Amino acid sequence: MVPFSHSLLVAALLFGMGLFCLLTRRNLIMMLLGIEVMLNAGALAFVAASLHWQQMDGQAMVLFILTVAATEVSVGLALIVALYRRTGSVDPDPPADRQLAAQAGEGGV
Repeated sequence: MVPFSHSLLVAALLFGMGLFCLLTRRNLIMMLLGIEVMLNAGALAFVAASLHWQQMDGQAMVLFILTVAATEVSVGLALIVALYRRTGSVDPDPPADRQLAAQAGEGGV
């Protein structure tokens, strides 16, 4: 059996990787993927705790986490597709910020 501390360490590493992806990527799809990794890290921690304390509550909570994750993906991807159809980009910055960034790049500053 895997020690409880090792399971929590893997969950913490997964959460950190998801947070890193969420904070560093400038693409909405990759940000959504980072959120999914963080949700799965939380689910792994619940399963590890459930096995450690011999309680089924953690595994029941994982079902709710997976339900929320599936809903979040479907709604999030629908919004991203609608945004792409409207603006032609999946960049999370508002269009005004993109125009300012383009103008700053053209000025040579």
